[in-house]
Amino acid sequence: GGQLLESGGGSVQTGGSLRLTCAASGSVLTQGCMSWFRQPPGKEREWVANIDSAGNTEYAPSVKGRFTIAKDTFPTTLNLEMNSLKPEDTATYYCAAGPKCNDRSKDYVYWGQGTQVTVSL
Repeated sequence: GGQLLESGGGSVQTGGSLRLTCAASGSVLTQGCMSWFRQPPGKEREWVANIDSAGNTEYAPSVKGRFTIAKDTFPTTLNLEMNSLKPEDTATYYCAAGPKCNDRSKDYVYWGQGTQVTVSL
């Protein structure tokens, strides 16, 4: 089996920064893509960013230029550096891993438990 474990969520004011971390283990390490998704209150889960095994990254337009996704190895962790945070970034953030990078949550095999990010005015 495999496991993803997020940490680093919290509450900040508009314009602030947070860094999310996701520790990967087991079968997760064989997946070709790792991503961040988020689910705002009362809304559907949405894709935020991904990084493939070659280090190529993609971002949703709403976060491009403000968020940075990166992956460390040994141990494998997925990070999301979030800057210039806005109230609309408030959501539960999930890391996910799957065979191929795309923005469809149904294509991801492994999911973390989620970490809450709250941005206030």
